[in-house]
Amino acid sequence: MLIGELAERTGMTKDGIRFYEKAGLVRGRRLPNGYRDFPPETVPWLDYVRTARTLGFSLAEIARHGEDLLHAPDSAAALSALIEEKIRIVDARMAELTALRSELTERVGTGCPLRAAAGRSG
Repeated sequence: MLIGELAERTGMTKDGIRFYEKAGLVRGRRLPNGYRDFPPETVPWLDYVRTARTLGFSLAEIARHGEDLLHAPDSAAALSALIEEKIRIVDARMAELTALRSELTERVGTGCPLRAAAGRSG
C-alpha cells in the first residue's frame, strides 16, 4: 500500500510514517515511480509502535525488541517481561523523583536554595 493509504489506515501523518521509516521501524520498498509501497502488516505494526510509545517505550527499545517479539515462540510472555522491566525502570525513576521532591521541599523558604547547595559541595 502507498504511504497515503497507510497514513489513512493508521491515522498517522505521512511525515510520521517517514520518520518511523528513517528510524528503521518501518520498511517499505520503492516503486519504479519513487513511491513508497508498504506491506499490509505495517498497519498493525504501527499500531503496536504507537501503543508502545504511549506506554513509555523509546524508539530504540521498540526497534531493539520489536523483531524479537514478532518471532518469539511465546510473544505474550516476552512482552510481559518487557513490560515488567519497564515497570522496574518507572519505579526507580519515581523513587528518584520522590527524593528530588523531598530535597526541593526542604529548600522552600530557606532563602537561596541554590547558594545552599553550592555551599555544601565545596
